[in-house]
Amino acid sequence: MKRIFLFPGQGSQTVGMGRDFYEQSPEAREIFNLADEVLGFSLSRLCFEGPEEELRLTCHTQPALLTVSYIAYRLLGLKPDLAAGHSLGEYSALVAAGSLDLAEALKLVYNRGRYMMEAVPPGLGGMAAVLGLDYNRVEEGIKSVTSGPVEVANWNAEDQVVIAGQKAAVEEALARLKPPRSVMLQVSGPFHTGLMKPAADRLKEDLEKATFRDPEFPVVSNVTAAEIRSGAEARELLHRQITSPVLWFASMQRLRELGVRQAVELGPGKVLTGLLKRISRQWPEAPAVFNVEDMTSLENCRRSLSA
Repeated sequence: MKRIFLFPGQGSQTVGMGRDFYEQSPEAREIFNLADEVLGFSLSRLCFEGPEEELRLTCHTQPALLTVSYIAYRLLGLKPDLAAGHSLGEYSALVAAGSLDLAEALKLVYNRGRYMMEAVPPGLGGMAAVLGLDYNRVEEGIKSVTSGPVEVANWNAEDQVVIAGQKAAVEEALARLKPPRSVMLQVSGPFHTGLMKPAADRLKEDLEKATFRDPEFPVVSNVTAAEIRSGAEARELLHRQITSPVLWFASMQRLRELGVRQAVELGPGKVLTGLLKRISRQWPEAPAVFNVEDMTSLENCRRSLSA
C-alpha cells in the first residue's frame, strides 16, 4: 500500500501553530530553537503568538511552515513511499527526504520569501482564485487580456485555477472569464509567474551554493508533476518553480497512476487533503487521508496508520 506525505504551502499558516508540539516534545523544542538561531529572530514566538500580520509576511510564513511541517514529520516517525509539497511545501518535502538540511533550507526559504516580496512593487501585482472553470478555459481566456501580463499560477483542482499578474490584468481577466465564483487572494505578489524572474535570478545564486543530495524517497515536482530522484534535479526545479505554475492537480493525478492509497498532510490545516478528496472522487479507489498538525492529530494518525 503506497503512502504519500503532503506538505502545505503559504496560506495554511495560523497563529498558534506548533505550540502543542513545542510544549510536549523535547525534539520539537530543539528544532524550533535551531530555527530561531539560524534565522536570527524568534520564529517560535512568531508562530505561537503572532501578530498575524507579521506571520503573514512571505519571508516569515515560509520558514514558519517549513519548521512546523518538518516537526510534524519527525514526530510521526514514519517514512512514506513518496512526498509532495505545494509551492513552499516542496522544500519541506525535500528536507523530509534528506535532500536538503533543515538549517540550509530555512535560509533558502527566508531569502526566497524576501526575494518574492521585493520582485514586484507593493500593490502592482495580484492573484485570484478562479472557481468553476477548467484549466484550458482559463488558460485560453486570459490570452485576450490587454492591460498587462497575467498567467496561470496554480492548477489546484479540475475546476480551481489561480491566476496572477499585474493587478489590473488580473481584474480584466476575471471580467472576461466571468467564472461562477472568484476570490482575490491576500498575497504580497504575483507568485509563480514571469514577474517573479528577479526573485528567481537571486534565488538561483543561493541554490547553487546549497548542498543537495539525492532524496531518500521520490518527491513529486510542482513544475513537472513527475518524481524528483536526484539532488541536481531538485536544485534545478526549485529554481524553475519560482516562475512556473504549480501543477498540483496533475501531481495528484500522478498519485493515481502510482497506486497511492494513503495520504498524510503534515503541518497546519487540511487544505491539501481537502483538495485530494475532491480530486480523487472520480478514481476507482480514493486514498485514505490523514493530517498531523498537533499532538492529538499525531496520535490519531499514528493509530490509524498502524491499524
